[in-house]
Amino acid sequence: MSVASQSPQFSTRGRFLDAQLDLPALGAALWRQKWTILRPTILVALIALGVVQLLTPRYLSEARVIIEGRDNIFLRPDADKDVDRNVVDEQAVTSQVQLLLSRDLARDVIAKLKLYQLPEFDPVLAGVSPFKAVLGTLGIIKNPLRMTPEERVLESYYDRLNVYAVEKSRVIVIDFMSEDPELAARVSNAIADAYLALQRQAKQDQARAAGLWLSGEIESMQKKVATAEAKVEAFRAKSNLLVGTNNTTLSAQQLGEFNTGLAAARVQKADAEAKARIIRQMLRSGKPIESSDVLNSELIRRLSEQRVTLRAQLAEQSSTLLDGHPRIKELKAQIADLDHQTREEAEKIARSFENDATLAGARLDSQVASLDQLKSQAATTNEQDVELRALSRDAKAQRDLLESYLAKYREATARDTINSSPADARVISRATVSNVPAYPKKLPAVLIATLATFVLCCGFVLTRELLAAPMVAAPARPVPSALAVRAAAVVNERRGVVGVPVSAIEDVAHALSHDAGADGRIALFGAAPDLDTGQVALKLARTLAKESRVVLVGLGSGDAAMRLTSNDPYAAGLAELAAGTASFRDIITRDKLSLLNLIASGRTPADRDAILSSPGMATSFAALARSYDHVIIDGGAIEGPELEAIADITPRAILVAGALANGATASARNRLLAAGFNDVTVLVGARAANLAPEAAAA
Repeated sequence: MSVASQSPQFSTRGRFLDAQLDLPALGAALWRQKWTILRPTILVALIALGVVQLLTPRYLSEARVIIEGRDNIFLRPDADKDVDRNVVDEQAVTSQVQLLLSRDLARDVIAKLKLYQLPEFDPVLAGVSPFKAVLGTLGIIKNPLRMTPEERVLESYYDRLNVYAVEKSRVIVIDFMSEDPELAARVSNAIADAYLALQRQAKQDQARAAGLWLSGEIESMQKKVATAEAKVEAFRAKSNLLVGTNNTTLSAQQLGEFNTGLAAARVQKADAEAKARIIRQMLRSGKPIESSDVLNSELIRRLSEQRVTLRAQLAEQSSTLLDGHPRIKELKAQIADLDHQTREEAEKIARSFENDATLAGARLDSQVASLDQLKSQAATTNEQDVELRALSRDAKAQRDLLESYLAKYREATARDTINSSPADARVISRATVSNVPAYPKKLPAVLIATLATFVLCCGFVLTRELLAAPMVAAPARPVPSALAVRAAAVVNERRGVVGVPVSAIEDVAHALSHDAGADGRIALFGAAPDLDTGQVALKLARTLAKESRVVLVGLGSGDAAMRLTSNDPYAAGLAELAAGTASFRDIITRDKLSLLNLIASGRTPADRDAILSSPGMATSFAALARSYDHVIIDGGAIEGPELEAIADITPRAILVAGALANGATASARNRLLAAGFNDVTVLVGARAANLAPEAAAA
């Protein structure tokens, strides 16, 4: 990177943006300009305090409403009783906020509380100030005189009203400010009440409109239902599709009854045949007849009882008589006769069951014939039945629609009262009177104005310091004339030269600091090679750095004192900058004992001529002059042809000499003047051996 390309970067950033931000230098700059910061800050604080004291206080009152569905479930139709109508989403809450801010609601509140009669809401009642009249005429603000009274009151009303929804809730806050705390509370509560009344009125209007529409529709639907039902009955009579029980046609009912009777007849026939068959099988087998139908006969029961009695007598007589005894034979004959009578009775029962089966079969045949006839008749009436069902469906649909309209009409009629039409919101916190003004916030307003002014002034000072424009070189005033008034000055009348002792370096620094018209760049030279200009330059620069931004630049080979006090003794210097191997960030270091910045000649061996003849070096020194109050150049001994190049950088020089009345001192001064320096100050009494202890003390 070339030196020419580096110097503009340095000139925009300044000394405060070198390798690290120079916070102490920033603090020193702010401290030097403290009154530039404090005067406007204090003035603005006093003005802000006066303004907030003059402003008319306003008091804030707050009311809160919650949005919720409050439908009366007992007034809903049965089909809608399970529907949840209490769901309120975020968009619904936002819509209710806009309703609270509506102009219709605002007009109701203004009219109810007669706000149009208060000067607070209609400034024309108290008279428009000339200042506002002029601003309104110029179009800067709205001209109150050109606005209608309603517009003026509404503007004041909305200027004091703030309505917002609490985040993640269904609560809406109504804030209102007024010069009268009681009025602020009344307006907040009036807005909440008007909002609830507006909701109830909207529901009533909706229910009333729905009732009027439904009444007309119900009248029309009743006629349609009557016509549809008349068509059904006429077609039913015409097609002989009369309805019996269970809402079925007579033919279908008869068909069902015949099916039931046919099944019963078949069961009866099968049952009689089975019983007759079982009894005859018992008779043929000769086994005792144990059928329940036979045993339940009264005759069979008496015969069985007689047989049991005879069997008992036979058993009793057999114990004493033989089988051939007439009594035994008589008893056996009687038992055999009873068995014969029992079988005959069983035969009669079997024949009875057979007759019953025959009768059931005949009845079954008759019912089958009748059922076939009914089936034929039903087949011929299917088409008519289909048409009848279609007419019945149409009549039912009309009837259901009528019943739905009737239910809705009853609901709408019930809602056409205040008690049955509750608003979908309720007040959960009514506004109360506040005795603490909400506007203006005096302490925060004064603090904000003061802090803002303080920050702006600090920013202005820092910006001016960081981006200071290069100073225009004015004709230099000789430093000796400023120093000659001091007691330490030494005058050589013969040569007309003013000299200053080395011990008066602080006086020289003071004169340089207060010489506002002079350029801040100064070059130091030694009248002889044995004079240590590095220590003199370091002490002068440190003295100036107590009150100013100063950089010490070493151009000679004797910058050992500078490196010893640097925080980075091995940093690059002007030689590396000239060679393009380092930038300003790399070459600027800090003095360990002061706020002084240092730039050494460099690590690479290079003389003053090589450094000063490099491209862009003059631009680099100009950049340093824009960033620092003083640029002190340690030029070393007066030797070499590069004095003219240094004179192009700065027209002011300080010559360090051993004595004023010395030919070498006069020759060195004349050489500086010949090289182009138009202001040369001589520091006398310098010796290398004498300065070493002073440097060590520094």
